[in-house]
Amino acid sequence: MASAEDLKFQEFEEASELLASNPEATTRSISDGQSHVHVNMSFNREEEEGSGEETDQTELLGKKQQQPGFWTFEYYQTLFDIDTKQVLNRIMGSLLPLPGKNFVRHHLRNTPDLYGPFWICATLVFTVAFSSNLHRLFQRSNSTFHYHPEFNKVTIAAIAIFGYAWLVPLGLWGFLQWRKGSSMAVSSYTLLETICVYGYSLFVYIPTAFLAVAPYEWLGWILLSFAMIVSGSVLLLTFWPSVRGDTRLAALLTVTCIITLHALLTLGCKLYFFSSWRSTASDVHHTTAAVPQTVMMAHTTLVTHAVMTKHT
Repeated sequence: MASAEDLKFQEFEEASELLASNPEATTRSISDGQSHVHVNMSFNREEEEGSGEETDQTELLGKKQQQPGFWTFEYYQTLFDIDTKQVLNRIMGSLLPLPGKNFVRHHLRNTPDLYGPFWICATLVFTVAFSSNLHRLFQRSNSTFHYHPEFNKVTIAAIAIFGYAWLVPLGLWGFLQWRKGSSMAVSSYTLLETICVYGYSLFVYIPTAFLAVAPYEWLGWILLSFAMIVSGSVLLLTFWPSVRGDTRLAALLTVTCIITLHALLTLGCKLYFFSSWRSTASDVHHTTAAVPQTVMMAHTTLVTHAVMTKHT
């Protein structure tokens, strides 16, 4: 067995010689080195964490500084930066309103756009004007009627549709902001989100306008009523959660105004653009306007014939 002397730490001869030649030299133990290394590592980690936080803060400040103002072209360019897949998803959401699915929360997701609402309104304007002229052509009451296209319907459709899709959301947003200041239970969407909801809710009227060309009055009422129900459901399911926390009277009045304005748009569209009685009245107007010209031409012909007979 090893003795106690053998188990003691012994200094190497080279180390002893070095210490003898340089008495002022100091020795360092392994534990000292380990503790020193540990301190350096912790210090480096603190530096890395500090630099990482500074980098994140710098990036956030840079993003805030790079955000363009609403008076710049770049600000509005971001509102049209949307891909086709997102637009189609939002269109499908407006065509299939389901209970419990808020259009803003499930489809917009804090990224409203103006690309979809603008082109939906523009397409609807020309679709309604074109379909209305075709409907009037199919509703002609007699074979002597000469068709005259009514280009003024494009202007009227543009005023009605763009006015509804942009001014009504503005008024609703302002009202909800006012009610939000009066009652903490009322929530409100942003102005862009409100405009976006109204714009996409009108998409269902585009195929409806094409189908309403058929010369059947009852079919036109059914199609437009169905479109009004689908589009109105999108608005109701979206804005009811915002106003249900308000007083009962205020909530009912708000929802009633939303549905009433939507119904008035549909009713006006049916009576002005796709009504058979208006087409008949227009036919009578053109026919009666042509009668005096025919009588005048006949009278002129008779007078000319009488004069020529007298001279002969």
